[in-house]
This record gives sequence, structure tokens and C-alpha cells, in this order.
Amino acid sequence: MNTTLRNWEYYGMQDTFDDLYERSKKGQSFNNLYELITSRQNILLAYRTIKSNKGSRTEGTDEITIDDVKAVNEEEFVNIIRKTLSNYKPKSVRRVLIPKANGKKRPLGIPSMRDRLIQQMFKQILEPIAEAKFFNHSYGFRPLRKTQDAISRVSTLINKSKLHYVVDIDIEGFFDNVNHNLLKKQLWNIGIRDKRVISIISKMLKAPIKGVGIPENGTPQGGILSPLLSNIVLNDLDQWVASQWELFDTKHEYARVDGKYRALRKTNLKTGFIVRYADDFKILTDNHKDAYRWFHAVRLYLKDRLKLDISKEKSKVINLRKNSSEFLGFKLKVQKKADNFVAFTKIKDKKKTAIVAQAKEHIDRIYRNPTVENMIHFNQFVLGSHNYFKYATHVSAEFREIDFKIHRMMYNRLGRIGFKKEIPTNASTTYRKFFKNNYTTWSFKKFHLYPLQDVKFNIPYGFSQNKTLFTPEGRMLVHEELKKEININIQKLLKSKLPDRSVEYMDNRLSRYSMVQGKCEITGTFLTADEVHCHHYKPTFLGGKDDYNNLRIVNKLIHKLIHATRNETILKYLRIFQLNSRQLKKLNDFRIACNLESI
Repeated sequence: MNTTLRNWEYYGMQDTFDDLYERSKKGQSFNNLYELITSRQNILLAYRTIKSNKGSRTEGTDEITIDDVKAVNEEEFVNIIRKTLSNYKPKSVRRVLIPKANGKKRPLGIPSMRDRLIQQMFKQILEPIAEAKFFNHSYGFRPLRKTQDAISRVSTLINKSKLHYVVDIDIEGFFDNVNHNLLKKQLWNIGIRDKRVISIISKMLKAPIKGVGIPENGTPQGGILSPLLSNIVLNDLDQWVASQWELFDTKHEYARVDGKYRALRKTNLKTGFIVRYADDFKILTDNHKDAYRWFHAVRLYLKDRLKLDISKEKSKVINLRKNSSEFLGFKLKVQKKADNFVAFTKIKDKKKTAIVAQAKEHIDRIYRNPTVENMIHFNQFVLGSHNYFKYATHVSAEFREIDFKIHRMMYNRLGRIGFKKEIPTNASTTYRKFFKNNYTTWSFKKFHLYPLQDVKFNIPYGFSQNKTLFTPEGRMLVHEELKKEININIQKLLKSKLPDRSVEYMDNRLSRYSMVQGKCEITGTFLTADEVHCHHYKPTFLGGKDDYNNLRIVNKLIHKLIHATRNETILKYLRIFQLNSRQLKKLNDFRIACNLESI
């Protein structure tokens, strides 16, 4: 997110996005968005965003990747995109089938590189307008919002508002059945009234799918614009449900919202709060009668207003005191604790089975090929699983059960190839950052595998509705949370494939990144995993080792400047960074240690 904000500012688009958001909040409509979408800054920002995405090297039907675009002259590139949009005809979409947990396959559409870039241009301009209109408690495919925010909202409604009945609605094939004509009306209703823009979006939706044909309905999964369009479709549902209880407009002004709800309970209205993540949503209420009223009302609304059907087998009303409900990989239930009923959350059964299977795959891979890369992948898998499910109230017991199921396999496989089971008293700084309980774990040549059972419950605090990328105040809240980005980027660094590096180097690199709080040790700026290079202060050709004290975390371009010998290269990177005297002194210290001249 830090990189996203920097890119917006670099290309001068932050003020534009803020203005669109503010005007949309005030209810204004937009008739001249095409000029903004095709502006030079917006096109170049889209290119920068696409380039940093790993999917940019995935071919579409035209077999072109971002690498084929990089060599094009900047002005020529901008003109090509503008000319393409003046008479836009999307290329066919490549279709791949992704396996699902239930054994079925999910179709994924991969547009051509040109069409992905154009969709990104549209997304950048349309998103602030739509964000200003979206309901507070929809969390999927939106900036800054996460799964934990949706889980937190559900838990709060259960614990504080005593809503123990849940309406589970499963929309049948949502992404494949979005009505195109209705979607265009919804774009118009939220203020997007530039007919050229709506016409091009219509063409995007009708892009032919290779081997299938031209779709009559749907927003193909895999398209960059599809998640935003899907949220626009379901925002109607959010607002309709909320208007009947949570946002019901009363004639009397209430000082407190709970006073308003007490008054509404004396009426014939249905008690109900919606929480949505993409097409997965729940309506929570406090009684059986209202739950069934909501069930049938929502079913009819989806059918009559949004032209969508529900799955009769998967859609139901659940009393959480008796049965559990699944949401985003979690299993929710209400249990008595002292004198209260509270939300108890676990990992859903199918997901636990999948975690066990994945763990066994990693262990088998290490057994067959005990490389640093395979051990790092196991640690990344453990850390990722912990970070997702640590908001389940029973997470410790769940992962102890998972660990028990793979314990014998680890003992039989890893013990045979030289791994030792020990209390990690000599573990790295990175290990100690995440695991402080001294659980026994497996080690190999000073490299420790992360223990699956060592995880504790984290309270999922609610999402602050003031947090947004599109206001100065909202961005202040974002910057306060950027420290959490360090853990996320450590996970990404764990995925790095550096086969020629030692175990010690790979482990100490993570420790160093953690110690310096993710900041470049010359410029002091925060680095994402993609920007990080790990420099040997004393070069290996001069006898430098992979010791923690000999490694430095630097920006990858700064790393080039440290080793640069040609004047043209030095001047190029000095222009980029414009180092102050203190930063330049640090840089020269690094160069001198490499037997290079000061700058």
C-alpha cells in the first residue's frame, strides 16, 4: 500500500482521486471521465501498476507480456493506448481452469496485456467514485479491507448485539451471471454518466472467451476491473438491506444509535445487519421469525432486481446456538460463557483438511530435496496459515490438532535426512520475532522450521470507517498501520528463490530486514519485498561472509549505485534519489568498503 500511494503521488494522480471521491460523496455525477482515463499520467500509472504485478508475465491469447511493452518509447506508448481506445475492440480472453477445494474447477479469464492495462486505467478513475458510494460493511476487493474485518464485524454483532440467527445466502454462479444491462444502469446510478466510458466497459464485458464465445452475462474472474464491477452490482443489495434496519431513516433524531434500534424494535420492521465479502454475505438477526422473513425477501430481491438465483441446497437459516455457519474459511458458532453467549470461531473442517494436505506436501518435498528454498517455502506456508487464521478464537487448539496429524510424518521423513528435533534456543532473530514460546521444532544446519502449533488468538479489531486512500485524514490512519507491512513483506521474502545463496544468508537477510524495520539502510525509506536487495558490506571477493553483521538491507537501485563505476550510471541514480549529505556519506562508506571511490 505504501508503494501504491508513492506511485499515485509520483504520477500526480492523488489529488485527482481525492477530488473524485469528495465529489462522489456529495452526490455529484461525472460526465467527462474519458479525458481523465486517457490522460498521460493515468496511462503511465496503470503501466507502473501492471508492471509490478506478477501476473504481468502471464500471456494472454496474443502471447504478449509486459516485457514486450517495456522497450516501447513512452510517448509512442501513450499514443498507442489512446488510439486503441478511440475505436476499442477487446482481444479474446484466454481461459484457464483453477482447481477448487471441493474438486471442481473455477474458470479464470486472462485478458491480453493491452486489455489488462486499459482495465487498470478505468479502475483507477472509477474506484474513488464507487468507494464513496459503497456500504460500510462490504469488505471484499476493496482498498485496505481484509477478511479479518468481516470476521470482526460478524463477531461484534454476535457478542454485543446478541444476534444469534444468521441468514446464509449462496448466490448461484454469481460472477458468471451478472446482468450486463443492469450493471450499466448501476454505473449510471452511482454517478458514472460518461457514455463513452460505459460503452467501452460494455465492450470489455462482451470480450470473446477463447473456445467459449461471446458471453451474454457475467464479469469474468481474472479481469482487473471485474472485482470493482461486481461490488457495484452487489452494492444495491447492501444498501437495500441496510435501509430496512441499520440505516432506516426515522423522523425523530436519536442521540445514540442503540436508542434508535430500541424504538425500531417496537415496529414491524425486520431486525437485520448485512456483512458482505465479495459474493459471500450474511444477514444477522436476533429471532427466528425475522431470519426467515429476510431469507425470502433477499431471495426475491436477488431474483427480481438483480436477476440472480440462489442455491437452494446451500442457502439456509441457522440458529448459531445450535449449529455452526461457515464464513471465509472460518466456522462460527455461539456458545455460553459465564452468563453470556459469545461467538466462538474455528477453522472450517475442509480448510483444516487442506492445511494438513499442504503441510504433508511441503514435508515430502523437503524429504526428497532438503534445499534452503524448500525449507523457506514450508516456513512461508506456516506463517501464512497462522496470519490468516489467528483471528479464530480456537486457533491454538486447531493448529495443535493439525500438528498432531502430521507429527508422525515429520518424525519419519525429516529424522531420516539429518533433521533434529530441539528447543530453538539458538534460533534467528526472525524466528524469535514470530515464535517466543520455545516449542520444540525441527532444525537442519542451524535452519529452524516454524512450529505449526505455536500460534495464539489475535482479537480482530473492527475496521475504522475513516480509513481510506482518498482523503488526507484517511491516509494518516493508513500510514500508522504501515508498520504491520513489515510482517507481510517478510512473508514475501520467504518466497524468494535465490538458489545460489546459503542457508545462513537467506535466514540472516530476513533477520536484518526485520531489525531495520524494513527500511533502506542508506535512504531510510520503507522497502517492500520487491524493492529489497541484501548487500554484503564487506564483499565476498574480499573475504566477506554471510554473517548477520555483514549484511545490509538496501533499495535495489541504491545497490546498483553502491557498485556503480561508470559516471553515466552514477549520475542516473543520483538524479533518481537526490541524496542528502548524511545519506551520501553512508553511501560512500559502503563504496569504500567495496574498494570503490567515493562519490
